[in-house]
Amino acid sequence: MKQPLTGPTFGTYAAHEVGWLLTDLSDMRLEAATADREREIQSGRAHYAESLPIEYQPDSVYLDLFDSVLRETANRLAVAVGYLTELVLAERGTDIALVSLARAGTPIGILMRRWAASQHRLTLPHYAVSIVRGRGIDTCALRYLSTHHDPARVVFVDGWTGKGAITRELSDAITEHAHRTEIVFNPDLAVLADPGHCVRTFGTRDDFLIASACLNSTVSGLVSRTVLNPRVIGPTDFHGAKFYRDLRPADMSNVFLDTVSAQFETAETQVRRMRDTGNDQHREPTWSGLTTVQRIQQQYGITTSNFVKPGIGETTRVLLRRLPWRIVVRDPDAPEHRHIRLLAEARNVPVVVDPDLAYACVGLIKEIAE
Repeated sequence: MKQPLTGPTFGTYAAHEVGWLLTDLSDMRLEAATADREREIQSGRAHYAESLPIEYQPDSVYLDLFDSVLRETANRLAVAVGYLTELVLAERGTDIALVSLARAGTPIGILMRRWAASQHRLTLPHYAVSIVRGRGIDTCALRYLSTHHDPARVVFVDGWTGKGAITRELSDAITEHAHRTEIVFNPDLAVLADPGHCVRTFGTRDDFLIASACLNSTVSGLVSRTVLNPRVIGPTDFHGAKFYRDLRPADMSNVFLDTVSAQFETAETQVRRMRDTGNDQHREPTWSGLTTVQRIQQQYGITTSNFVKPGIGETTRVLLRRLPWRIVVRDPDAPEHRHIRLLAEARNVPVVVDPDLAYACVGLIKEIAE
C-alpha cells in the first residue's frame, strides 16, 4: 500500500504536521492558460481536475496586503480554530484522525492539530486527501485510512463553505463507499467558516477573510490543487498534486500557521466562553446561502450555478484561477475583501454592489461561447 507524502520532500509543512495521501506529479506539465482551460471545462471536453491553472504570483502591493490582513485577523482565526477544535473533541472524542480536504482544508487541519496539542496535550494524526466535485473523494485514500484508523474516528476538515457543493459531494461519496465496501466513515464535515450554513460543525458562520484564501500554493505548503486525470493517475493511485519547489522564496505557509498559532493563548478565554454558552439549536444547516446564489444566477442570466461562487474564499479562487466576469459585494468598502478588490482592479474585473447578499461577496465566472 502506498504511503503518505511528507515534507520536506513533498511540500513545506513539517512531516509530523500532515501526511499527503497524494501522488507526486511535480515533474509533469499539467498547467494550462486560464482562457484555454476555461474553454475546455465549459465545453465539457475536460473536467476542471484534469489540469492545473498557472500559479498566480502576486506583486509586492498584494503581498503587503496579505501580511497586514494576516496580522489583523490572526486572533479571529485562532478563536475560530479553537472553537472548531473544541466542538470536534467534545462530540467525536480525543481518539480521532483529522483528514483535511486538500488543499484549502490542509492549513486548517494543521492549526486544529496544533490547538489540540497546545490545549489538550493530544497528538492527533493528520492527513490531506483529495475530493473532486463531480468525481467524489479519493477512494484509494479512504482505503488507506480505513486500514490504519477506525473509520468512525476520522474527522473530515475543510476551510470554508460556499454553496455547499463539497459538503454534498463528501456526503454522497461516503454513502456510496459504504454501500460498496460496508466501511462507514462519518461524513460530518468540520469547517472553519460556514457562511453558507451548510454544516453543523464550524468555527464561525461569518464570511470573513481567512488569510490562507488570499494566496495559492504559497500558503498551502507549495502544493498545487489536486489532479484527477486518467492519463497520469491509475486506478490504484492516490489522486495527484504538484510540489512547486521553485516557489520556496515566496512561501508563506508556515508564516501563516505560526502567526495564527501565536494567538492561541490569547484566544483561549474567548473560546472557553463560546463553548460554555454555545447553543446547539443554531448549529443545524439551513442552506440559506443558496437563496442568494439562486437570486444572483437569475438576476444576471447565468446558465448554471457552477458559475456563481459565493463567499470570500470562493470569490478569491475565481480571481486567482478562473476567468472572472464580475464581482458582487455587499459593502463596497468592507475591509474583509480588500484583496478581492485589488485583484479585480488588476484584472479589470468590474465590481458591483448588492446590499442584500447573504455573503460578503460573490464571484461570477465568465461564460465562454463556443
